[in-house]
Amino acid sequence: MERLKPVDIVIVGGGFVGLTLAKEITARTSLSVVVLERGQPRKTSDYIDQMDELDHVQRLRMMQNPADETITHRHSERTSAIPVRQYGSFQPGTGVGGAGEHWGAISSRYYPDQFKLATVLREKYGTARLPENLAVQDWGVPYEELEPCYWRAEQLIGVSGKAGNLHGTRIEGGNVFEGPRSHEYPNPPHKLSYAPSVFRKAAAELGYHPYPVPTATLSQNYTNPDGISRPACAYCGYCARFGCMIGAKAQPTNILMPVLLKRKNFSVRTGCNVRRVLHKDGQAEGVSYLDDASAEMFQPASVVILASWIVNNARLLLLSKIGTQYDPATRKGTTGKNLTHQVVQSTRIFFDASLDTFMGSGGLGISISDFDGSQGVDGYPGVLRGGNIRVMTTGEGPIASFGAMPPGEVKSEWGSEWKKAALAWHDRSVVINSEGEHLAFRHNYMDLDPTYTDKYGDPLTRMTLDWTDHERAQGAMLTKVHGEIAKAMNVRSAGANSRLLERYTVTQYQSSHVNGGAIMGASPDTSVVNPWLQHWQIANLWVVGGSAFPQNGAGNPTLTILAITLRSADALVDRYLKHPGALA
Repeated sequence: MERLKPVDIVIVGGGFVGLTLAKEITARTSLSVVVLERGQPRKTSDYIDQMDELDHVQRLRMMQNPADETITHRHSERTSAIPVRQYGSFQPGTGVGGAGEHWGAISSRYYPDQFKLATVLREKYGTARLPENLAVQDWGVPYEELEPCYWRAEQLIGVSGKAGNLHGTRIEGGNVFEGPRSHEYPNPPHKLSYAPSVFRKAAAELGYHPYPVPTATLSQNYTNPDGISRPACAYCGYCARFGCMIGAKAQPTNILMPVLLKRKNFSVRTGCNVRRVLHKDGQAEGVSYLDDASAEMFQPASVVILASWIVNNARLLLLSKIGTQYDPATRKGTTGKNLTHQVVQSTRIFFDASLDTFMGSGGLGISISDFDGSQGVDGYPGVLRGGNIRVMTTGEGPIASFGAMPPGEVKSEWGSEWKKAALAWHDRSVVINSEGEHLAFRHNYMDLDPTYTDKYGDPLTRMTLDWTDHERAQGAMLTKVHGEIAKAMNVRSAGANSRLLERYTVTQYQSSHVNGGAIMGASPDTSVVNPWLQHWQIANLWVVGGSAFPQNGAGNPTLTILAITLRSADALVDRYLKHPGALA
């Protein structure tokens, strides 16, 4: 193993989390920072000639290659895990920018009660009425402390939206159920396309509270506090699973790398597969990695930060023998616990006229939160938490959208009759979609697979994950509301895909919002990292990102990930670097 020149801080992962940390640290200190990214470099100009639906949506060009490294999945400890050979339920990114390059840009905040959910549920229902295997935990940080970080994150990525709660005053037209915010969004909401406007009208007539989906695709030209200017969205329709060719969608390569590349104390190395965190006597000494020529390197550092995808963060801790593997039988150990995804339901609806759905933008749409969080759930037995309901027009390619038609339209799903109907109904449908909170349960966790390995011979991450009656009840509630709104919209409905909630499946896409495994909390007995995302056992090791979520909220987690990342950066720079040691 070749020993490299020591650096002050090494960051594993060059996505939103790693590059945001690097930007904050290099702006406020003279310390040397190196980011190790296993994928390849990316920049905005790369995307100009890459708007290819077959390449990006069907073949998933921007995602990790499961032939190199994947996960295994099983429903319970009583069943065998098998490798995921082709990504279905989630799609992890790779390369500089990570999933922040191909994300859909929805940028909503979590509700204040999400950060103290264990306390809230106990107070509302009593311990005896809660599911026996429920494992939700308080985050160790209240919404009020995160609110300034949310605002910084919204300015950084330039969120377009409409406030629904300014300083405690409810504002119609925004999300009136959100927590108090200190500022209006940096940019106004986008102009609406037809289908979301029909959804908004119907939802309002039913007594709900529709509002524009907050999104980090720009509704107007915008310059953020770092001086990074980006143009307004052109509504080209190539957004989710694509990199934005003009930079209207916030991506690490267009808002973070331009700043970082000007700093002499920053460097990024690509093609680096980090294999272990090396540590001794309670101190991290650096990381070992294989470079793009498969040569083994040791990068010494005074501070090590894991900022990769949640599965990789947990896996590196397990491979490095840091902390204690969670055991669901004894409920001891913390690494790998509280694995969560999201409860996703969708109902396809059909209009009488064409909708021009080939145009659109990530997050362009209308949502309601009348059944999100604790709202509206009391009338549905068995439901503790809900989810959002929305209609968006994000841009649909001709391959993925072709063949959608109302049920019973044709007798067969192939042949000339089907082709004729597919052409007749093309561009006449959208989806009412929901993402529900996923509560943590004791039987859902990650560990190292005892059988399957990656191409380097290291064990794969094994996910043990399945739905419970709570997720099925959530889905039933959300799809019932879908049907009511579809009826009010006076459109035809194909009904919901209820099979998604029979058992957790890795074969059908749900969302890429998988979280947990290195969760944060107020005690080392129940969490991997403290409320500042510093490892409880190794003070100079920080584990940052969605891996810290004790449970998963509804909607895209990226804004919350950025908020806790900024808070972690503050703690590292303003407290730890001045007085190294445990912060809690």
